[in-house]
Amino acid sequence: MARKESITVEQILSTAFEMTRTEGAEVITARKVAAAAGCSTQPIFRVYKNMAELEEAVYMRAVDFFRNYYAGFERSGEVPFANLGMAYVAFARKEKYLFKLLFVDTNPNRISMYELLNGSEGHVVYEINLAKNQGCKDPGGLFMKMWIFIHGAACMTLSGDYDLTDEETKQLLERAYESFNAQ
Repeated sequence: MARKESITVEQILSTAFEMTRTEGAEVITARKVAAAAGCSTQPIFRVYKNMAELEEAVYMRAVDFFRNYYAGFERSGEVPFANLGMAYVAFARKEKYLFKLLFVDTNPNRISMYELLNGSEGHVVYEINLAKNQGCKDPGGLFMKMWIFIHGAACMTLSGDYDLTDEETKQLLERAYESFNAQ
């Protein structure tokens, strides 16, 4: 009689995802995932051909996690790109390792930063259209300036060099928008 499997694909993936979320993607090994899941490495390699396949599944779970986080982020105000920036900086602050995996680590086979941010809902396009509707002459160029500013602020959270409150961040983003739009 075949032995009953006691660990599911979901348990393996959830374990690897939580490890990535709390310790970083670089700590994920078959042995560490197996130990955390309470199994041997055999069930992992029964489900995934290799660790790269598990890492890709963790990455896609992180993509979904970010998209859900962004969709549920509370918006305030109508200054273009400010809500996008607030959500992005907050995500970097709260989910340091997932932020690093999604927006800092490089892998040519992964979703581009723009595609990840824009999503199927068109979040970036919405912000660009909002700027255009408010009279911005070059909303695409303004997005690039704002994005460099936003991404820089979010990356500063990874090293602990960003200590502004949410209110200060919001004011900073609104002033940056006004300044860049006036140019």
